[in-house]
Amino acid sequence: MAGVDEVGRGALFGPVVAAAVLVPIEAINQLQALGVKDSKQLSPQRRSQLAQALPDYVHSYGISFADVPTINQVNIRQASLLAMERAVQKLPVMPAWVLVDGRDTLPHIAMAQMAVTGGDRKSLLISAASILAKVWRDTLITRLAERFPGYDLASNKGYGTAKHCQGLRQYGATALHRPLFCRKIIENPD
Repeated sequence: MAGVDEVGRGALFGPVVAAAVLVPIEAINQLQALGVKDSKQLSPQRRSQLAQALPDYVHSYGISFADVPTINQVNIRQASLLAMERAVQKLPVMPAWVLVDGRDTLPHIAMAQMAVTGGDRKSLLISAASILAKVWRDTLITRLAERFPGYDLASNKGYGTAKHCQGLRQYGATALHRPLFCRKIIENPD
């Protein structure tokens, strides 16, 4: 079975990133013993530790993304689905089943799937995927923060904090900002 999840859907900056993990059914209890749970419920340090340990417990995993031009072209929902499809397609072995976080299944993946609303809290497979995707994206945004000072990206990871919004108003949007997400912030200084 595989679990797939995305991160960065609500961010103002950077790609939406997805991970898919393929886990033998007999290894699911090991994920629980390892402490795998929704990435949002873990500290950054614990997420990083789990992301380093997970490859030893899963059969394989794939990470992919949809960049800002794609988000602008197809919308964030479709870009999220595309990133998840790409992550599943990177698995070296196609799973018998895919558990997809959210309310949608993956439209271009021809295999048994189930959408699981709140799946990152309900499924260890989706939780494992959420951890890998979150750590990968956070690492990317932290590296990009050096190229784009003034937005506090290392702290906010591209999400709309007060400092990030202040940076948008002061410096405008970069090429890696999502224009549709940022327009209201820049145009309305309140």
